[in-house]
Amino acid sequence: MRPAVTAAPVVAVTGGKIRGRTVDGVSAFLGVPYAASPVGRARFRAPAPVVGWSGIRDATTPGPTCLQGPYSPGIEQLLGTHLVAGAESLNVNVWTPEPGGRGLPVMVWIHGGAFAHGSNAVPAYDGTAFARDGVVLVSINYRLGAAGFAVLDGAPDNRGLLDQILALTWVRDNARAFGGDPDTVTVFGESAGAMSIAALLSSPLASGLFVRAITQSGDPGVAATVEDARLLGGELATALGIPATAEAFSAVSPAALLSAQEAVRADFARDPNPARWGASVVGAGAGMSFFPVVDGEVLPAVPSEAIAAGSARGIALLAGCTTEEFRLFTVPTGLADAITVDTLPYALARFGIGAAEITPYAANRPEAGAGDLLAAILTDAVFRGPTRQLVETQAAFDTPAFLYEFGWRRPGLGAIHALEVPFVFDTLAAAADLTGPNPPQRIADDMHTAWVGFATTGDPGWPRYIDNKQVMTFAEPRSELVTDPRPDERATRRV
Repeated sequence: MRPAVTAAPVVAVTGGKIRGRTVDGVSAFLGVPYAASPVGRARFRAPAPVVGWSGIRDATTPGPTCLQGPYSPGIEQLLGTHLVAGAESLNVNVWTPEPGGRGLPVMVWIHGGAFAHGSNAVPAYDGTAFARDGVVLVSINYRLGAAGFAVLDGAPDNRGLLDQILALTWVRDNARAFGGDPDTVTVFGESAGAMSIAALLSSPLASGLFVRAITQSGDPGVAATVEDARLLGGELATALGIPATAEAFSAVSPAALLSAQEAVRADFARDPNPARWGASVVGAGAGMSFFPVVDGEVLPAVPSEAIAAGSARGIALLAGCTTEEFRLFTVPTGLADAITVDTLPYALARFGIGAAEITPYAANRPEAGAGDLLAAILTDAVFRGPTRQLVETQAAFDTPAFLYEFGWRRPGLGAIHALEVPFVFDTLAAAADLTGPNPPQRIADDMHTAWVGFATTGDPGWPRYIDNKQVMTFAEPRSELVTDPRPDERATRRV
């Protein structure tokens, strides 16, 4: 049966009136600007209020995406790069079952991509299933790479985070137009999106803009000092042959900026020398080069430290990761095959991990090769351990906190980083390159239902983590609660 497509009602938002389209009872409003276009001098300034328009604006196609290049080849084949040309890249997409209704929970999606890739135009982020199930789903764009996070003289720091905060302000001001309740907003995101949420949980500028948070596969300890991040900005300026100032960078063409950015990121990946790039950049990056900085205003402290001090007290949290996160970065790239028993300790030392920590992982995986052990240990060091600590921190403040693990293994790749996203959105058909053929719809049903439940009631459907360290594991042949999985590995200093 062909879907029933009609014109959506006209909705008035900040800036003017918009019209989307309605398909089988779900209305979508796409590419709606929440800020002025970040081009020219505005590329390295704080986001400015949206420029209004006259008449009724068409909102039936995704809006422009922020400046970015493709992922590395192996990862690009799985995740893809979805680009839409245009200047109005600071935009939102909204899906709702009730434009003009009232009282629906609102979820705001912040995409991942190492603070250098991604957009709300990714097909797997389609919010139809959330709207179908009674949620207003909003997905946002924010500036990436140098435009969003490079530290430059004359430019405010953390511009990408300021974009996110302005987008959340837009949601607060416009949620009712789509039938949403601005007092029942849940932010959720994956990878850099989850790290962004940790930053928002710690930022006084985001206070009051959401009441619940979901972090998927993100380290809440990711942030750098302004001084170290300035070194990275200096390297970028050297590559461009200009001063490290907002004025000079604003005069550079987007193509030239992107080319220099990609060259510097590749150089950083080849030789992450703390003396050159700054210890906090190397320590926080785990292969990334652009990310938030502790500037004393947007971020008063490293997010995990601010949250431990109570900055997110009272904000219910659902957090988790995939069982084999780091295999995304080792298997498609060929690194897994290149690691040997002899080189494994040296690879771990790059992350500050001692050879003694190999022992419990090797004992639990007698058939695993050195590359498999590297991925397992780094999964825990970079994702699982910090996520568990975040949940324990919130639980210590008597705040509802729940922990999950995504364990379904795609044949040949495993339960890799980002694999859970189309399950959460119930968009498996839109992510076949990532999931492979015949992914289990039953797990998508389980995860999507849990996310909707958490956004609606604050309860995903299983006990809080503090109750016997119970973790909901989404896997085959069934999803089930597991008490304190892999305690011997958790007993290491990192997890």
